[in-house]
Amino acid sequence: MGEQNASGVENALYIAVDLGAGSGRVILGGLANGELLLQETGRFTHPMRKRAGHLRWDLARIIREVKAGIVEAASLARQMRRPIVSIGVDTFGVDYAFLDKDGVVIDDPVSYRDSRTAETMPKVFEVVPSPELFGRTGIQMMVFNTIFQLFQHNKDGIPENATRLLMMADLINHALCGKEVIEYSNATTMALVDSHRRDWDTELIEKLGLPIHLFPPIVPSGSDLGPVTSAIAEELTLSPDVRVIAPATHDTGSAIAGAPLQPGWAYISSGTWSLIGIERNAPLINPDVAKENFTNEGGVYGTIRFLKNCMGLWLFEACKSKWEQDGLWVDYGAFLPQVAALTESPGLIFPDDPRLFNPDDMVAAIAEQMRETGQTPLTDPVAITKVILDSLALRYARIIEIIERLTGTPVEGIQVVGGGAKNEYLSRATADATGKEVVCGPVEATATGNILVQAIAAGRFNDLAAARQHVKSNIELTSYAPSNPERWQALRAKYAALEARFVR
Repeated sequence: MGEQNASGVENALYIAVDLGAGSGRVILGGLANGELLLQETGRFTHPMRKRAGHLRWDLARIIREVKAGIVEAASLARQMRRPIVSIGVDTFGVDYAFLDKDGVVIDDPVSYRDSRTAETMPKVFEVVPSPELFGRTGIQMMVFNTIFQLFQHNKDGIPENATRLLMMADLINHALCGKEVIEYSNATTMALVDSHRRDWDTELIEKLGLPIHLFPPIVPSGSDLGPVTSAIAEELTLSPDVRVIAPATHDTGSAIAGAPLQPGWAYISSGTWSLIGIERNAPLINPDVAKENFTNEGGVYGTIRFLKNCMGLWLFEACKSKWEQDGLWVDYGAFLPQVAALTESPGLIFPDDPRLFNPDDMVAAIAEQMRETGQTPLTDPVAITKVILDSLALRYARIIEIIERLTGTPVEGIQVVGGGAKNEYLSRATADATGKEVVCGPVEATATGNILVQAIAAGRFNDLAAARQHVKSNIELTSYAPSNPERWQALRAKYAALEARFVR
């Protein structure tokens, strides 16, 4: 078991397309002995736009930018005299679009931040009660889950010429190789997959009155979807032998695949959202799990990501946007030391207040919550940032405690991956709030996991354990131990009282 040493496989390169909610990247990866190459060849934004009554993603723009990044990757690979063997795509979950019988996208995907499902959940629960829905799918109930989007879409009228539904990653894969399938990790975010059979819950789909013919086959992560089409190979200057591999097409699934997790450790995938959980071999579904609104999302190679999705650095990003609109430029790198220099807590918030999901003015929304909870609203950006980061760390601590209670197993430590792993203040605060060691990295966990799964498909590694070991051997991880327990114990008590006002 371990690495394969055939020089052709070892020398191979892989292209990872990593699409976030608002920005995307194309990365050329290499995994030769002693190497963890992650070379960005394309970076772009793709803001939502209001069209036909909804906030939508500009799919044509996304695909155009992805293609431009692949062309740059192909050029760089030729300079390196190394072959590109495959392309893998990962994206955020839940959003989708329809194809017609000719494989043409009918309309741009509606964004999960659109308000169309604001009143939909109770309507679905009239047909399938929440406990039954969770028992079938194991997926936490969130207003933007595909099940609610699709139910509302069906009520509003699905286009008559729709023949297939594809998720965001699968739409890009379709543009590259023409295959109409949905990869398992992203399919599970739809809350329409039987958690035990790991295939569509056709009875549930029929109960909801959704057209069953729209749902394509589900394929496991690591599936070879075939070569790029001849037209794409020519357009993007690729060899016609380049394959399209479905990694964990859900970005968190790829991020966890790329995390060199230690046994018994939890993870936090830290970015716009925070996803806190553990890796399991089977779903955990019972009334206590449902009450805590945890989820059982698909992972790579049969694993389950048992986690809770909560607010993340979106809180700071939205405040930063407001400050910059008001003429105050915030330098992230210079800002955090000022936050750390504040020794006293200026206040706390509950990060998962629905009013903080997508307000017009995040600074005002935070001030409103602080006012309602008997705290003095703040105007100083440094103090507001400290409130946000301390509150996130304390929210993480509460979720880790719940994981330990639900599983009956202590969490030994926490691996933080993703862009938030660069936030030293938040990492230290997380160690202090949880009382556990926090290890940070890789920052590029999503692209890393994407590339690792492609490499396993190519025969570079025998299994995920060997691939993860390669990552661990070729990156520098940063570790933080808990400190100042007295101060954080007091903050935990204060936060618990605050959270109790919001969580029933």
